Amino acid sequence: MENHEKLALKLQEIGAVKFGLFTLKSGLKSPVYIDLRVLVSFPEVLSMVGKELAKKAEDEAIEFDLIAGIPFAAIAIATAVSLEKNWPMVFPRKEQKDYGTKAKVEGKYEKGQKVLVIDDLITTGSSKFEAVEPLEKEGLKIDDILVLVDREQGGQKELAKEGYTLHSVFKVTELLEILNEHGKIDSLLYESAVDYFENPGKWQEGK
Repeated sequence: MENHEKLALKLQEIGAVKFGLFTLKSGLKSPVYIDLRVLVSFPEVLSMVGKELAKKAEDEAIEFDLIAGIPFAAIAIATAVSLEKNWPMVFPRKEQKDYGTKAKVEGKYEKGQKVLVIDDLITTGSSKFEAVEPLEKEGLKIDDILVLVDREQGGQKELAKEGYTLHSVFKVTELLEILNEHGKIDSLLYESAVDYFENPGKWQEGK
């Protein structure tokens, strides 16, 4: 079994991929919830995530000087990538400090450096613009955003409109397919989830 598949199974095993009926930040309902914040409690799986993200960055020949983790879920993930490849890392603060250095971005960097932004997942993409703004205001250049899971709900298209390229280790439909092939979810649950990602609006009407 490839490391890619092993990671998909591990994510489900540790509860990072949940099935049921969930309300997303957008207010929409979803039969699948991906909670990658739990990774901090599973260092072995977090290390696997770091390896797969680093491999994706190398396979796609992304050019960058630094990586940046988006608070909060992706700071641990980006740290795993940094440790895996010895790539220097920074991260934007959610709120600027009003004491000390009053830093908007933590870590050592220089204006003009190119940053690969790392996050746990992407849905619509709107939250990414808010997250990269402090980095760009500090003079850092961002072309690429790398996530572990793309929920395939418009994020790639929205980022492309603003000139960013999205890279992902898993498309959510691929993740579901792996879990289904290995008998980790039953066929009805799998079909319902696939129907949702093909047409969320129609799926919602049925609920």
